[in-house]
Amino acid sequence: MKKLFSVVMLAVLAAVSSFAPKTSSVHEVEADIVDLAVSTEFLSTLVAAVKAGDLVDVLKGDGPFTVFAPTNEAFAKLPAGTVENLLKPENKAKLVQVLTYHVVPGKIMSTDLKNGQKAKTVQGSEITVTLKDGKAMINNATVTNADIVASNGVVHVIDTVILPSM
Repeated sequence: MKKLFSVVMLAVLAAVSSFAPKTSSVHEVEADIVDLAVSTEFLSTLVAAVKAGDLVDVLKGDGPFTVFAPTNEAFAKLPAGTVENLLKPENKAKLVQVLTYHVVPGKIMSTDLKNGQKAKTVQGSEITVTLKDGKAMINNATVTNADIVASNGVVHVIDTVILPSM
């Protein structure tokens, strides 16, 4: 379970709209979810959270994982002090719950998404997919960049941090 939590955190960090992953061929991707996230400046808050939640090793695991990765701007939309509080060692369990809510086991490409679809997250709760006007939403977050393929899964960048019921 700890490995899955780590995967969720790293996957969120990996979502990026302006990177080109290293490939040795058209179909083989060398960078894992964590490596992709670390190389993306607009995912730096996610990366810090994944590190604080000790989820790096999980997200570097075999997978496959689907990560819905919130940007720095998405984290900035949270109420003042939320991110800082989640990063405190005493709130690690809560942080892991939030991060793993952004990770779904398996590799789900945007073409696999269906309107009204539910998917169980690594955290244990479900997320809901809504398709409208050519846009995909995960709960209340819009997918801004889809299908970023990593060696151990796929990342979809989202504009809002999605929060599980706690």
